[in-house]
Amino acid sequence: MIYVSTKVPMFTYTSQSNRGTRGYHIPRENGLCRDKVSLSVICSEFMTRTVALLLALLIIAVPLAGCTGDDTELNAANDRISEFEAQAEVDQDRIAELESEAEADEAAYQKLMDDLADQSLLINQLQENCCTWDDMYVMWDEGYTAGLADSSQVSTLDTIMDRGYMNCGVKTSQYGMGYQDSSGAYSGLDVEYCRAIAAAIGLNPDEDINFILAGGADRFELLAYGDIDVLIRTTTWTTGRDASLNADFAGINFYDGQGIMVNLDNFPNAESALDLDGASICVAVGSTSAGNIADYFQENGLEYQAVDSWNDGPDFADELCDAVTGDMSALVSMKWEMAEYGYADFEMTIMPELISKEPLASVTRDYDSEWNEVVSWVWYGMVTAEEMGISAQNYQSADTSVPSIDRLLNQNLGLGTDANPLSNTWMQSVLNAVGNYGEAYDRAFCDGTYDGVSGSDSMTGCLISRSGTFNALASEGGLQYAPAMR
Repeated sequence: MIYVSTKVPMFTYTSQSNRGTRGYHIPRENGLCRDKVSLSVICSEFMTRTVALLLALLIIAVPLAGCTGDDTELNAANDRISEFEAQAEVDQDRIAELESEAEADEAAYQKLMDDLADQSLLINQLQENCCTWDDMYVMWDEGYTAGLADSSQVSTLDTIMDRGYMNCGVKTSQYGMGYQDSSGAYSGLDVEYCRAIAAAIGLNPDEDINFILAGGADRFELLAYGDIDVLIRTTTWTTGRDASLNADFAGINFYDGQGIMVNLDNFPNAESALDLDGASICVAVGSTSAGNIADYFQENGLEYQAVDSWNDGPDFADELCDAVTGDMSALVSMKWEMAEYGYADFEMTIMPELISKEPLASVTRDYDSEWNEVVSWVWYGMVTAEEMGISAQNYQSADTSVPSIDRLLNQNLGLGTDANPLSNTWMQSVLNAVGNYGEAYDRAFCDGTYDGVSGSDSMTGCLISRSGTFNALASEGGLQYAPAMR
């Protein structure tokens, strides 16, 4: 409630309409009016002030009339005013930010203009002193190329040649692929591939290779961290590995597939993987082999028990499981070793089914293209040589008047780096060291008597026959096929 008070002279007003006049009757004791003239002047002024005061009180009273009761509208108005004030502060801050950005843009623009002026001055000086526009374009191109070279990673090939030897990641326990015997000697198809690469780049394959054990769990880390230069260790090429790891796959030196080897004492009538319902199977849980075996048994409505094992061969020999699964090449090696050294006291056999595709390939690091090209084309060269009938025994007398043979034996084909291009006779070095693909396969899995030109059917004493498999040449119905070398 607001109280307004004022003190004004009291007066009365009388209308004498019957006389047609109006008169003012004011108490004389207040001393204001002495006669009719002064009464008219003073009261006129008094009325003006009084009316103004009453209007002011009315203006104030109207909006405050609600104050005598509920304060909701007043509070809402105050809240709205507070919102306006808060928004004003935000807007003021934004204005300050924009002003600051404008100053920064102005400074950047000025710097750009200064740089352009400097470059223009430099161009003018170059033109005056030495160079035409064509000369400057050449210099810019050379500088750009040099900058790219400085910023690119060093090729592993250059690193190897500076070091003087190659680090090749392999297995040491799988006969036929990567195996180290009691004397320390290495053998197997993966080892042959390592030796071929060393020969191609000009190293001595008998002295300049450091074979490094690449375990199943750490092989990709060894490659990524540079502990090995190339991984050739029964490694399956998969989408996940290619996309998510620091890995770039190269030549596929063996088309494998997952199989199952069974203890015949526990499943005496087993002739197929479909006869193994209810079997316990040694497999490394979490591996691609575990996933494949799970898919196979589910798709065929069979039950099995997975026995987690990263040491599947000894666990199978100790009869901790009825069967063991893995790459067919690994199972063949395991069976040979158990028979050779008497590790198992039971009969065993490998089921005929291949339950997966397992292309085993060499691997280099990502973004190491020149080295990857060398690793890939060494393998393709070995396959091409066998396709052409060129072997370790006849390459020196081969008819190089045939253009394709001459390219294979006497041309660099663009392989290598600027600092370390492969020699024109790099393929001759490969043939001298390991022969063609068939010859390398024969030493890995067979008796070593293959002549390199007669085809898979002529190989003898093989743990894994190449004839009729994916590892036969395409001309024999297999998958081993090389792109054109030209």
